[in-house]
Amino acid sequence: MAVIGIDKMSFFSPHQYIDMVDLANARNEEPDKYLIGIGETEQAVVPPTQDVVTMAANAADQLLTAEERAEIDTIIFATESGIDNSKSAAVYVQRLLGLNEYARTIEMKQACYAGTYGLMQARDYVALHPGSKVLVMASDIARYGLHTPGEVTQGAGAVAMLVTENPRILELNRDNQFMSRDVMDFWRPVYAEEALVDGKYSAEVYREFFRDLWSRYKEKTGRSINDFKAYAFHLPFTKMGLKALRDILPEADEAKQADLLNEFEASRVYNKRIGNLYTGSVYLSLYSLLANSEDLAAGDRLGIFSYGSGAEGEFYSAILQPNFRDGLIAGQMDALFEKREYLTIPAYEEVFMAGLHGSEDREFDISADPAKFVLAGLKDQQRQYVAH
Repeated sequence: MAVIGIDKMSFFSPHQYIDMVDLANARNEEPDKYLIGIGETEQAVVPPTQDVVTMAANAADQLLTAEERAEIDTIIFATESGIDNSKSAAVYVQRLLGLNEYARTIEMKQACYAGTYGLMQARDYVALHPGSKVLVMASDIARYGLHTPGEVTQGAGAVAMLVTENPRILELNRDNQFMSRDVMDFWRPVYAEEALVDGKYSAEVYREFFRDLWSRYKEKTGRSINDFKAYAFHLPFTKMGLKALRDILPEADEAKQADLLNEFEASRVYNKRIGNLYTGSVYLSLYSLLANSEDLAAGDRLGIFSYGSGAEGEFYSAILQPNFRDGLIAGQMDALFEKREYLTIPAYEEVFMAGLHGSEDREFDISADPAKFVLAGLKDQQRQYVAH
């Protein structure tokens, strides 16, 4: 059977951000509660000119050659921040990027987990259709509201991944272990823009799912912690992944524990500066690991834990390919962070409240948004997406 997996990866996040020390001070909290207790240093802010469609399009546009745009025959869009209860966000991206018209387009939802399901469907589709190429996008806006307990875990961004045979980055193994349970730890009713969450309970369920799936994985595969070079976790906030990793570290000796902790630090470099992005969170962590680890090598086995509240979890492994960094866009993240615009907390609060609300026609000032694809407004209840 052919090796199938992630051939290329790309990321996009809006051009504005806040500093978490500023937010802590504005909310009368000790900064270390956010910096250490939550594990975040900065947070992406979404202007009215960006939504999940434009973010996904901006991420994927940097990834794809003209040849690949013509060859892709399946487009999978994972989000819990969808813009339409009927029309898939994937079909908007298909048009914006000039992708093959003779392709399937679909949107998937299960809290933060759907990106992983989309990735596995892409893997299995390519296995059944040799030569096919599938674009998987995980794009979200984590939004809880101003002055709420969840405000510190907001953020936004999109990860785009191309799944093919003979991938440059990772082989996706077929050792997946998964579970689902009806849990009310986090939900967003159709009438609400902000999520409802029981934060402490959600954190407990996350760790419980990880421990359960890790135990089941070991039982089914016979592998142990020593078979893994590193882990990438879903990171709604980066301290959460650290807590989960610490739950299994006693299974390793001190040297192995130190190595795994070092790799974890590499895996959260980007997430600490972006914040939560729901479906894309675990894959931004993977991207961060690949880009920032100094010790990864071809043949290393990585463990990936995906979790979505409500709740669903999955653990699987992936094998690093030779020259895996060739599948990443050189300098992409450095350029993103270098060009971001710092916002004061009052400015951030103004932007937060300025999004697309209601059904009345309006136009946004797109001149200040440097992204290629932007949301220019609403006309006749249709979102106006443009390239500029």
